[in-house]
Amino acid sequence: MNKKTFAEKIFNAPAGSIVFRQPDIILSHDNSASIYKTFEKMGGEQIKNPERLLIVLDHNAPPTTAKLATQYQAIRDLVKEKGIQLFYDAGKGICHQIMSYHARPKMLIVGSDSHTCTAGAFNAFAAGIDRTETAGIWKRGETWFRVPETLKINLTGKLNVGVYAKDLSLWIIGMIGSAGANYMSIEYHGEGVKTLSISQRMTLANLASEMGAKNAVFPPDEVLADFYGQQKPEGVWADEGATYVKEISIDLNEVFPLVAAPHHVDNVKALSDVEGTPLNQGLIGTCTNGRLEDLQEAAGILKGKQVIEGFQLLVTPASKKIYMQAMEEGVIQTLLEAGANVLSPSCGPCLGTGQGIPADGYNVISTSNRNFKGRMGNLNASVFLASPATVAISAITGVITDPRGGKHKDKYPYDIEQGATVVIPAGENRKTGKIWNYSDIDNLNTDQMFAGNLTYKVLSSEPETILPHLFAGFDEKFSKNLAEGDVVIAGENFGCGSSREHPSVGLAYAGVKAVIVKSVNRIFYRSAVNQGLVLIVQPDFVNDYQTGDRVEVVLKKGLLSRNGKAYKFAALPDKLMEIIEKKGLVNWILSSGT
Repeated sequence: MNKKTFAEKIFNAPAGSIVFRQPDIILSHDNSASIYKTFEKMGGEQIKNPERLLIVLDHNAPPTTAKLATQYQAIRDLVKEKGIQLFYDAGKGICHQIMSYHARPKMLIVGSDSHTCTAGAFNAFAAGIDRTETAGIWKRGETWFRVPETLKINLTGKLNVGVYAKDLSLWIIGMIGSAGANYMSIEYHGEGVKTLSISQRMTLANLASEMGAKNAVFPPDEVLADFYGQQKPEGVWADEGATYVKEISIDLNEVFPLVAAPHHVDNVKALSDVEGTPLNQGLIGTCTNGRLEDLQEAAGILKGKQVIEGFQLLVTPASKKIYMQAMEEGVIQTLLEAGANVLSPSCGPCLGTGQGIPADGYNVISTSNRNFKGRMGNLNASVFLASPATVAISAITGVITDPRGGKHKDKYPYDIEQGATVVIPAGENRKTGKIWNYSDIDNLNTDQMFAGNLTYKVLSSEPETILPHLFAGFDEKFSKNLAEGDVVIAGENFGCGSSREHPSVGLAYAGVKAVIVKSVNRIFYRSAVNQGLVLIVQPDFVNDYQTGDRVEVVLKKGLLSRNGKAYKFAALPDKLMEIIEKKGLVNWILSSGT
């Protein structure tokens, strides 16, 4: 009998297969307005399976401009018109927390947000997709999946006092890197799993996207049964002896407090290495660490104490339900008395689209999931990622402080030093002929390609408005000199970060002939296919390329040529090649008549 992983059981197909499936839940948020416009371009009228849609207004909640408020109203009108029952208006919560009220074991869940993987805490297969693909599911009811290979993480022991799921997540990210699980499913195994609460599992599953993973999942065990108030949840789990691409073992007793230093999530350091770094602002909450446990932990540290003068501490509960529970327990009162600003449940401070944008030169310590340059809305601020306890104690002292108390000399055994985000100097030209050469730059993220605070001001359904802002975060010459037929060459982990489709939409609209990279973030890869953008992974070619080389692309044969030397790359499956040939998913769906 063939032993299967969790993912292979969900899709009933071996790893590497391309399958089409109907998701049980299709999540979207503020981007639903843009999704609907794309849906209409596809010829959509009636939404297929509207009972499966879950729409949450959270990224700009409450709206900060008239344009955003008008988009919110358009979404409310859409919900009423199309009979969408699972709708949560502004203030009800962050979509990934709201998902916890609907996710169930064995479900297949997709969402137009990269952190949809949070629902893996509930033994569901949950993965992020982009807006165009979401519109396609609204139209057809199904989408394509590449069945992922699987990374197995074995946990033993128990986390020590003062050490949290956020520290464990950063431990793993620092160990394998932000692309270390690219396009993989992550399974958590071992006796140590039973020591982790559902809240902690949500944190770990949430941060799977920062490892490049497609999803992360936990077993349907007694902890999950207790969450549902059941004897035993009817879930699914991997077979003993299933095949994994890699296995990692972690003793939870050995984990200690960590931070991700600016400006990459895998720039992980022992907290003791950066202890004493001056801070100006803190954020506790978001979809990563805005649950009741997190707020309780922070309040326990802040009780009877005061946030240091000149320090701004923001708190965003992950949902209205959590907010009210925290009020009933006196947690909110404790936070307010200590000097924190408690905001409405929202993604705004994390994304840089709402309250809490840091000032120039600020050092921020946050429980959120990303710390790319400009992520919180200011390119001139620096963000450290840490646990709620670390943020709380640091708000009292004004410097990065260990929540365990005293001085510690922990030595983190892994080192993926990322340093500063690369920005091309204003006088430097990276274009020669038709080739843009960024082959020396790794981890070009979607925030650099298209700023997060523009995501809802400039709709991806209006591609011409994207071009002036394309790649502006690292090369101001790009959008001014981009032309049809250009080729872009770049390094590792291209397109990492959010599920923002604006960069691939803009590149496709501009007529870019191909993007050639050493490796690519999986959601960006899907987005490229969905926009009809040719994206080729060929590390040998990128390593060999020299400015001025002659480049040719023969897509159907899976060939690249550099000065006449041939480089093979994997050709796309037939159906995905059809999407490329039709110049994107919208045209492919229109031509298919379904």
